[in-house]
Amino acid sequence: QVQLVESGGGLVQAGGSLRLSCAASGSIFTINSMGWYRQAPGKQREFLALITSGGSTNYADSVKGRFTISRDNAKNTVYLQMNSLKPEDTAVYYCNAVELSRLKNYWGQGTQVTVSS
Repeated sequence: QVQLVESGGGLVQAGGSLRLSCAASGSIFTINSMGWYRQAPGKQREFLALITSGGSTNYADSVKGRFTISRDNAKNTVYLQMNSLKPEDTAVYYCNAVELSRLKNYWGQGTQVTVSS
């Protein structure tokens, strides 16, 4: 079992930056990749970025060049650096971990990001 706890959300003005953190605990050695998603009111959950256990990264076109995913293995933490934020980035941001061996998806509780215009 894997537990994920996000932090770092808040209110920021358009053009500003935020860094989200996702701390993983539990059976973290089973994790193959970790990523970030978001869900705005009335919309489906949207993929943003992922980082594999080998360090490869992938981004959605909507955030490429503005958001950066990284990790600190010593702290079992994944980060999402968000720059040049826009009002349309307003959403609840979720951390995700994938365990391929058991076909499991783990989710954090979410953290609210609000970008004012």
